[in-house]
Amino acid sequence: MAQQMFVLFEHASGYGLFKVREFEEVGTFLPEVEASSSDVSKFKQVVKLVGYRAFTSAASSLENINAISEGLITDELSAFLETNLPKVGKKAGIILGVTDPKLGAAINEKLSIPVTHIGVIPEVVRGIRTHLTHFVKGLTNSSMKQTELGLGHSYSRGKVKFNVNRVDNMIIQSIALVDQLDKDVNTFAMRIKEWYSYHFPELAKLVTDNYKYALCANFIKDRHTLSQESVPKLEEFVMDSAVAQAIFDASRMSMGMDISPIDVMNIERFAKRVIGLSKYRQQLSEYLKAKMSAVAPNLATLIGDVVGARLISHAGSLINLAKYPASTVQILGAEKALFRAIKTRSNTPKYGLIFHSSFISRAGPTNKGRISRYLANKCSIACRIDCFTENLTSVFGERLREQVEDRLNFYTTGDIPKKNEEVMSEALADHTAQVNLKETEGEAEKCKPEKAFNGEVVQEDTSASKRKRDRKKLKKESLASAEVKAEVEEQVPPATEGESEPATGTKKKKKKNKHIAEEEQPQENGGTNEQEEEDELEPPKKKKKVQKELNGSVEEEEAALALKSPKKKKKKKQEGSGVVEEQMNTSIESPKKKKKKKSAVGAN
Repeated sequence: MAQQMFVLFEHASGYGLFKVREFEEVGTFLPEVEASSSDVSKFKQVVKLVGYRAFTSAASSLENINAISEGLITDELSAFLETNLPKVGKKAGIILGVTDPKLGAAINEKLSIPVTHIGVIPEVVRGIRTHLTHFVKGLTNSSMKQTELGLGHSYSRGKVKFNVNRVDNMIIQSIALVDQLDKDVNTFAMRIKEWYSYHFPELAKLVTDNYKYALCANFIKDRHTLSQESVPKLEEFVMDSAVAQAIFDASRMSMGMDISPIDVMNIERFAKRVIGLSKYRQQLSEYLKAKMSAVAPNLATLIGDVVGARLISHAGSLINLAKYPASTVQILGAEKALFRAIKTRSNTPKYGLIFHSSFISRAGPTNKGRISRYLANKCSIACRIDCFTENLTSVFGERLREQVEDRLNFYTTGDIPKKNEEVMSEALADHTAQVNLKETEGEAEKCKPEKAFNGEVVQEDTSASKRKRDRKKLKKESLASAEVKAEVEEQVPPATEGESEPATGTKKKKKKNKHIAEEEQPQENGGTNEQEEEDELEPPKKKKKVQKELNGSVEEEEAALALKSPKKKKKKKQEGSGVVEEQMNTSIESPKKKKKKKSAVGAN
């Protein structure tokens, strides 16, 4: 029985299953298949659509395409294949063509279907992709472009968002920019030296640093304008008083030629650019240091920020570097020398990028290879700790660095270092202690905003309570002054009959005044009792006015009360006894006070 070939086609809009007619003949005439891919009528004679399953939503499309890219088979694809392919008994005579070998292996493992991705399959898939709209009804070129574009954006967004190397990429770009800036700054500094040396050639010998030379050139400009007052400023640039004085002396007797103001202006602009690039390079180094301490603190502590960043950049990511063995880390960056040594059968290189570490330069000529091998081993351990540890600390990097120091000391003095097991156990204990400390600090920091918020609220509450306390204090002071005035009035009789002592605005103070008046009643005459009763019957507005007037002098208050008392008498005469009874009903008084009030009205 001849085998039947089916081809699985994955598209942004759905899955398609096609049957290839006359499989054996098609496989024999591959060039004819390539020619028929451009002609729809010929291609339809070769391929026939068996089934097509469209995705229900964009999320479903993205989920399926992510699974296919990772070589996984989804439930939707499995159900589609089981529905459209021949039954179990007839599967022995079929073969399924796919484009991705990983997906083919997953289909073969799950559904036990023979799968292939070679031979005529790529040409058939290319023809299906070209003429898909002629096989599927309702599918147009515009709709295909929209679905492909939307799925492409979603897929790319997901890959960028969930990229495990997204933090490493910042380190890779930063170290590449640092290296580029070093080259550019050196090139520009050489250019400015050549340019400014026409005017002041002695400066290049006195100031060798490129950054300091650019600062001096930007400050001096025309050497004829340099004076003794400029020496302290030059000393700030070169960090040496003798060099600053030498620059001033050289400017007096320089053999350089004179330049025009426009030339000085262009040199000054170029020097400022070089200074700006140098400052930016320093800022970028600080940024790289912060990134390395956050991503790979142990590797940075062991071998340095710049060398560690170069290792990560050369490997492609921290994960790739962690997967490398120590022998690969040792010669990483020296691939050309390695292959040349293998080709010529000469000695292989001892070190690559780790040569820039200070440990290699401190070792003797006979021990450089040994210490580079040992350092590469420790770098590999540090990379794996940084890559696969959830709580990052620099404890292991510090202990690994101490081990390299001890080994370097062992090569020179012969002192036997500690065993690796002891060092790692101590480092693990310190790491656990630091992690626990960070967790406690994190919990405290989480509580800090609530405490700060509560603290603000408490401060607001305390400020409000302070205001209340101040008000109470003022009221107490006014009450005390009122009591003092009452005592003075008791001892000295008032000038007018209706003169009364000031009343307070709250009921508590009324009760207190009432209590004081009752205690002093045996010693007072009838006129004072009538005055107290009139003060209690006084309206609240007048009481507030009296409280405000209490802040002034006692004489002004007595004069104001003397002016108010006649008006009060006239009102009482006009309104009669009925108005007095209404005022008496509004305030809470005893029967004795009512009788006293009536007697006061009769007297008026």
